[in-house]
Amino acid sequence: MFQFFNSPVLLIINIKSMKNTLALQKEHLCFGGKVAYYSHLSDTCRSQMNFAVYLPPQAKSRPVPILYYLSGLTCTEDNFTVKAGAQKYAAQYGIMLVAPDTSPRHTGIAGEDDDWDLGSGASFYVDSIVAPWQKHYQMYSYITQELPALIAANFPVLPQKQGIFGHSMGGHGALICALKNPDRYLSVSAFAPICAPMSCPWGKKAFTAYLGTDKQQWRDYDASELVQKNQLNNNILLDQGTADPFYQQKQLLPELFESACQKVGQPLNLRWQSGYDHSYFTIASLIEDHIRHHADILCR
Repeated sequence: MFQFFNSPVLLIINIKSMKNTLALQKEHLCFGGKVAYYSHLSDTCRSQMNFAVYLPPQAKSRPVPILYYLSGLTCTEDNFTVKAGAQKYAAQYGIMLVAPDTSPRHTGIAGEDDDWDLGSGASFYVDSIVAPWQKHYQMYSYITQELPALIAANFPVLPQKQGIFGHSMGGHGALICALKNPDRYLSVSAFAPICAPMSCPWGKKAFTAYLGTDKQQWRDYDASELVQKNQLNNNILLDQGTADPFYQQKQLLPELFESACQKVGQPLNLRWQSGYDHSYFTIASLIEDHIRHHADILCR
């Protein structure tokens, strides 16, 4: 049984039917709940993986819904946890937040730290099928299978009530995870997501490296393609700042996703935020709306 509020400095939790253990690195009281950082040896990624959680005060007495947040390029589990200001609203609604790292690290792959938009901190949340990445870069399976199993086994949560959101590359990750698993994620939203990676420089570079040159493989990880096959029951919330330099550089392409949603009748609330950019200042400004969006669905 998980004892979150009486844990020592370093807590090792045994995981049923899994070879690895979950190690608590540090924790902090926050809005009556706790922020905590964990590491574990991932069977999926064959490396140590890190994630942060916020367990709201309601979890002291009952299981709570889960909301996964996927960060963008160069980020770790710390960026959202420290900068977004989400804990106040997660405490208000009684939702657990889970923020994983953005990739495996220190795997020994040659060149994994050479480019800021490929390798470490830049997994694009896909399952790689191309050497040398495929041995460790199985982030789609990690996010959708291994990590939820860890959370369900070790925290007081309601696994049937989970949502997902993210920023930039992580917004792309949130969209594809939800669209590929419409029965698993009840709610989804994104800040400035990469909406059509097949059509932007970031996506073309990453998909070629991780998935090869067969663009049929790419379609399985492009939200603007996936939404034409799978639709969600609930409205998707997207926020895009008009002063976002990456939007202006045609890296994000929300219009392509909007058009694809319109074609198939997928409910979408694409909000254009005048003067806002790609930073965590934007995320902090809009985070309350996103937590409320998820709470309206997960806390029914």
